Amino acid sequence: MQQIAVFASGTGSNAARIIDHFRHYPTISIALIVSNKPGAGVLDIAAREGIPTLLIEKEPFFHTDTYVKALHEKHIDLIVLAGFLWKIPETLVRAFPGKIINIHPALLPKFGGKGMYGRFVHEAVIAAAEKETGITIHYVDEQYDHGRPIFQARVPVEPGDTPDTIAKKVQELEHEHLPRIIEEVIHLQNHR
Repeated sequence: MQQIAVFASGTGSNAARIIDHFRHYPTISIALIVSNKPGAGVLDIAAREGIPTLLIEKEPFFHTDTYVKALHEKHIDLIVLAGFLWKIPETLVRAFPGKIINIHPALLPKFGGKGMYGRFVHEAVIAAAEKETGITIHYVDEQYDHGRPIFQARVPVEPGDTPDTIAKKVQELEHEHLPRIIEEVIHLQNHR
């Protein structure tokens, strides 16, 4: 059984889609929901689904290997960042090489980096008069939004689009593609 840990900071709509996708999957399980926000909606989803949670704190996350040990104890095979707003520390990247993926709400390498998340990304896309935007699912390395891309999907930016309308289009892409790409990544890892 392949064990996935989903890291999220917000409502958890992507986490909910991932959980639904793998609910009856014979060889893949959502083993842990990790959040850095005590009131995050994703924790409510985990409670409803009976999935264990781990609430992380900044100091030990960035300056110790406490959480690396916790993830190894849970036998985590893949970490999925689904709206997780902290940069992943080097200790975690090194402990899970090629086993951490992120979904970013833009077509990287454009509109990535520190502070580029959620509404800020969509505002930047509009300000740059982009004709399209979308999602990038990529491996995580030591830099923000930098690791090797796995998959991109695109949507047009229409005249009159707002950050809210773009967010809705982008979220639809996330929900449609992220669970399938996770499945593909796990199959690739198993056949190495």
